[in-house]
Amino acid sequence: MKSSVLSRLRGSVRIVVRGGNLEKLINELAKEGIEIWDVRSLPERKMEMNVQLSDYFSLRPLLKRTGCRMSVKRRSGVPFLLARLWRRKIFIAGFALFIAIIFALSSLVWDIEVQGNENISTEDVLRAAREEGIYPFQWIFRLQKQDKLSAELTRKLAGSSWVGVSRSGTRITIQVVEATRPKEQELRSPSHLVSSSDAVITQIYSERGQPQVKKHDRVRKGQVLIAGIQGNEFVVAKGEIKGIVWHEYNIEVPLVRKQNVYTGEKKERGYLFFGKTAVQITGYGRPGFAEFQTLSELDPLTWRSWKLPVGWMSERLLETTEIQMKLSPEQAKQDGIDRALRDIYAKQGVESKIVSQKILHEKTDNGKVYMKVLFEVEQDIAEDLPIVYDQGE
Repeated sequence: MKSSVLSRLRGSVRIVVRGGNLEKLINELAKEGIEIWDVRSLPERKMEMNVQLSDYFSLRPLLKRTGCRMSVKRRSGVPFLLARLWRRKIFIAGFALFIAIIFALSSLVWDIEVQGNENISTEDVLRAAREEGIYPFQWIFRLQKQDKLSAELTRKLAGSSWVGVSRSGTRITIQVVEATRPKEQELRSPSHLVSSSDAVITQIYSERGQPQVKKHDRVRKGQVLIAGIQGNEFVVAKGEIKGIVWHEYNIEVPLVRKQNVYTGEKKERGYLFFGKTAVQITGYGRPGFAEFQTLSELDPLTWRSWKLPVGWMSERLLETTEIQMKLSPEQAKQDGIDRALRDIYAKQGVESKIVSQKILHEKTDNGKVYMKVLFEVEQDIAEDLPIVYDQGE
């Protein structure tokens, strides 16, 4: 006979029968209407068969009449599965509680990010969002629809043309598009353009005002380059003037450079994190080295495209040591000149042009290279100087 799905749901027992009159036992089972299946003969007058759990307890009188004995080889079916689960009820309850906690944590708002705001403060955006029910630890299902939230925030935030609200897992992102305002014209008093330093003029272009110098003229700091006068009126002088300016640098570079490098030794630590709280699980004890750099990596639990605020954080402590790199005098000299050039570009602008450089003095002493270097730089030399005049004139 072949078992049915219903028989498996009700439960079945695989038994081994031995001794006595096995043929008579089979006949008695058929007479009593007890269903058996997967019957298999074994050596030494033994026989295996499956019987339903409900019929198992009816076998004892039949076994006694036929002189057979029985042992259970395997139990299967839903009743036995439920019995095994019941014996592990504490584990099952703990697992169910863990799933419920994960589900609850993933149903909360954990982080709110504001993007795109420049003139509107983040605090104002968060305050308006809170009024609409968007705040940390709010239930996600209690939030209004995103199009309604967007409309309400746009209405409440003065200076915004559109506010978008989107959700990714437990994070809410508020995208602010600020309204374009016409640029306010800066009110400036009439002024001259004067030289910011001693220089030789290489280029002069006057857009407004009267030029007072020409190309190749040598000028001093503070000298008027373009006067803020247009006809009989005072104006804001406007133009572009470039000139050769001299910059002198006293450079000092050590011949031994110290640098931190990794040794290859490391220690790893593991943490279980919940939101912004982390509990150390592995890697207790001191690292075994004094100097190290710490690198952290977060691996949150994910469900579909959601990142849950629960996961594993790995922390690596990498041992570092200080090494000394020896430089040749030529390398040290080039390093010092490069630093001076970076300083010039940072102060005078990247549009400045290095015309020439000349080492005025150089010496090596006490493990250092000392230099005095003169740079000729073509740069913008114009700066504003307000015109002070008598209004009664």
